[in-house]
Amino acid sequence: MTDVLLEVENLTVEFPTDDGVVTAVRGVSYVLRQGESLGIVGESGSGKSVTSLAILGLLPRNARVSGSVRFRGEELIGRSDYDLSGYRGKKIAMVFQDPLASLNPVYSVGDQIAEAMVAHGTGKAAAQKRALDLLEVVGIPHAKQRMSAYPHELSGGMKQRVVIAIAMANNPDVIIADEPTTALDVTVQAQVLEALEAARELTGAALVLITHDLGVIAGHANRICVMYAGRLVETGSVDDIFYAPRMPYTLGLLGSLPRIDSRTRLTPITGSPPSLLNMPPGCPFGPRCPMFAQRCEDEEPKLYFATPDHHAACHFHQRLIDVKPGEIFQ
Repeated sequence: MTDVLLEVENLTVEFPTDDGVVTAVRGVSYVLRQGESLGIVGESGSGKSVTSLAILGLLPRNARVSGSVRFRGEELIGRSDYDLSGYRGKKIAMVFQDPLASLNPVYSVGDQIAEAMVAHGTGKAAAQKRALDLLEVVGIPHAKQRMSAYPHELSGGMKQRVVIAIAMANNPDVIIADEPTTALDVTVQAQVLEALEAARELTGAALVLITHDLGVIAGHANRICVMYAGRLVETGSVDDIFYAPRMPYTLGLLGSLPRIDSRTRLTPITGSPPSLLNMPPGCPFGPRCPMFAQRCEDEEPKLYFATPDHHAACHFHQRLIDVKPGEIFQ
């Protein structure tokens, strides 16, 4: 276990509202090791982003966070904002979904990259030089001229690459990328993902890649966690999830993924995710699942062992051996 960087154990996040308590994350646990790339995938509202924000203590003050998040054995939950500032950017960096909201409109991109290093003790001259190097690493053309550019002068893809450069600045051990390719066209998505891979190669950082796009996960993750209704419903290697899924929700996600080598029609998952304010009894995926049975209503399934390294939250996971994606929804 000496190579373990991040241990998330039974992480739960609740938000009190006028209508009741919203449990956005329900007992999430995973381990991230050195050099590993972990993909977290699920529909909007499944709790992916809240999980990542809870790790760095970036949730609103009314959020109630319990469980454990350990970085190299050191507990982060319950730490003060001052203490966590020593981890943010330096040891655990984050690439946010909206680069425009992440960048300050009144400072040049070069100054913003350099500032990330100066805040952790790097000299200004050295920080400016490294900022230029980082812009070149993430593929910004004419990097020297772009150092003095402001965020509004850059395209969406370039802004996202700048945010990746900021994440790389202090050679972090972990980079958390929260849907880094959202709202970008396919070509630019590929370029941003290449920049993210360049960041990993240069820093040696482990990666947590959060996305709703299984196509993004396929080429950039070693292991996958599938989230639904605030909890993990399947975990395993890329091969486990893509070629031997054991959870109906995962099969549905794969069945709705366009494929170049197939002429079959896409099979959508009917219905919508449940309200996290009023969770249905039993399995939260039950109302949308074609395998729904009385047991599913009576008891929420735990993460069963499909294989020693592959877990699925389905009472009937053994029935799904060799079932092709989308088949059970036809």
